[in-house]
Amino acid sequence: MTSVQPPAVELSADQARRTALRAQGFLGAPDRRSGVPGVLRHLGAVQLDTISVLARSHELIPYARLGAIGRRTVEEAYWSGGRAFEYWSHAACILPVEEWPHFAFRRRAYRARPQWSHDLPDSAYDTVIKQLTAEGPLTATELGGAKNGGEWWDWSASKVAVERALMYGEVVCTERRGWKRVYDLAERALPDTVLHDDLDDAECLRRLVALAGQSLGVGTRADIADYHRLKGEQFDAVVADSGLVPVTVEGWSKPAWADPAALASEPRGRHRTTLLSPFDSLVWERARTERIFGFTHRLEAYVPKQKRVHGYFAMPLLAGGRLQGRVDPAREGTTLIARQVSLAGAKAVAPMAQALVEAASWVGCTDVRLERVEAPELRGPLSAEIARLLA
Repeated sequence: MTSVQPPAVELSADQARRTALRAQGFLGAPDRRSGVPGVLRHLGAVQLDTISVLARSHELIPYARLGAIGRRTVEEAYWSGGRAFEYWSHAACILPVEEWPHFAFRRRAYRARPQWSHDLPDSAYDTVIKQLTAEGPLTATELGGAKNGGEWWDWSASKVAVERALMYGEVVCTERRGWKRVYDLAERALPDTVLHDDLDDAECLRRLVALAGQSLGVGTRADIADYHRLKGEQFDAVVADSGLVPVTVEGWSKPAWADPAALASEPRGRHRTTLLSPFDSLVWERARTERIFGFTHRLEAYVPKQKRVHGYFAMPLLAGGRLQGRVDPAREGTTLIARQVSLAGAKAVAPMAQALVEAASWVGCTDVRLERVEAPELRGPLSAEIARLLA
């Protein structure tokens, strides 16, 4: 590990929390003028996931920051006008198109990779490229089928080939259509100004570390490296030249770094009250969420039902700059169902009711039904507040 210069700035735990909230777009007036593209640029990455309860996660991210923006508007903001591309960052993510050059290090690593979990049949790669050249953009189904008919991981030759081409950077995902990736040649889909792999690995990593620091406001080595799934040693190699400032944070046992712009003014302003996707970058890293908010967050969608504690897609409640509970939602016609609700005391009743009613309205529901409330004494007040807001 590289040597760390002594930190010149000390932050209280509260300052670090508010710095993180502001950096993630939850403290201060929302930037409605720049809209969804502005949210994407500000965060640097918006994670995608197949699960759709209220909406898919990439829709929930701008909703949490901007409010009830139209869902079609969200999709168009991501995919129209060549503003974004999909690639492997924190996970499968939508990324601002101007960051294409800075993922050259990852594309090179994929091209040099000696082994893959899927075999690539002879000529399959060239066949897919030729078909995209002649007919693209196309889905995997249009390229010949995504699967061989077996389990989900039993990909067809064309699916293996086009995914490999995506990782190499010869092909890009230009949109999601019915949740299927739509593939096209990079040279046709991307602006000439970004279509290059000219930057060396150090410059790519320096940029991504700086971007992650800006998006987090303040973070440890693990926090910042995890944002774009960098290795710790990659972070170590470039952090000194990234522009981030070493800091200490009250209660944090490990060194931290902050974005200088985040330190230039005290983080103040109006707090958002909203439900968060479990894949929201404010909470996607469990250790960081526990350290900043004292809140244990875990996605239980892939946990056996009988072992779940908070539910299939439990969404944390953000209110007053703190995580004050969670709800596992579902939809039934025009009713939003709160299958399981947990609250951090009576003070969380009003914000949870507000968040549920606003989310219901956003997805076209006209009613909210409570099922299980973990603190039975709060069920009546929560039900009454929801009824008042719906009236």
